[in-house]
Amino acid sequence: MLANKTALVTGSTSGIGLGIAKALARQGANIVLNGFGDSEGPQAEIAALGVQVAYHGADMSKPAEIEDMMKFAASRFGQVDILVNNAGIQHVARVEDFPVERWDAVIAINLSSAFHATRLALPAMRAANWGRIINVASVHGLVASAEKSAYVAAKHGVVGLTKVTALENATTGVTCNAICPGWVLTPLVQKQVDAKAAALGLSDEDAKKQLLGEKEPSMQFTTPEELGELAVFFCSPAGANVRGVAWNMDGGWVAQ
Repeated sequence: MLANKTALVTGSTSGIGLGIAKALARQGANIVLNGFGDSEGPQAEIAALGVQVAYHGADMSKPAEIEDMMKFAASRFGQVDILVNNAGIQHVARVEDFPVERWDAVIAINLSSAFHATRLALPAMRAANWGRIINVASVHGLVASAEKSAYVAAKHGVVGLTKVTALENATTGVTCNAICPGWVLTPLVQKQVDAKAAALGLSDEDAKKQLLGEKEPSMQFTTPEELGELAVFFCSPAGANVRGVAWNMDGGWVAQ
């Protein structure tokens, strides 16, 4: 379905981003990976799916590096047809205790990076009259949790950016939508599980149950594979007139 298309997925060396990159690769899209940590393993996993893969280690808090990444993708594959803005970090503290530099970092990586990548991807997408921009927001783009002010503000911002981008391109073949996962057992969330286990003297399994029980009625983690299949749907002909939605995959979190 996506043969000869190129997808750039930010924050894709692990977790949700890698799950989405693999799902798009299975449909034939060439992939540009981005992220910190090991890149060789994820590149090998994508290449094994029979598509071309490249990696750029842009720091998503730095607009100049994002520009360099977009130029790199265009030079390797012609243009970015599918942009998945997934890069994200988390910091947990009450508003009055929130370190200013952590606020700035969360906003830069979780929100501003999506703006910069989007503004750079749009001209080629509009010229081709086909493009898919998929912003990985969060259930926290729709509702809040205590002690996550920067993350919740950034993810609400991502949902707003999604709607504006969709409206500005509504008469073209370029769509923009947001995916809003609930709990996904990424390295980011495992850290929260570990902290809960340590603080309350719980086993890993019991800490996971408590984490899910507080928010997610299904008592199941959403998986990167499920999120990847939703991204594939947005890129399919069936998703051509889905514009500006914030689609939650959250086990009933927001339905409460």
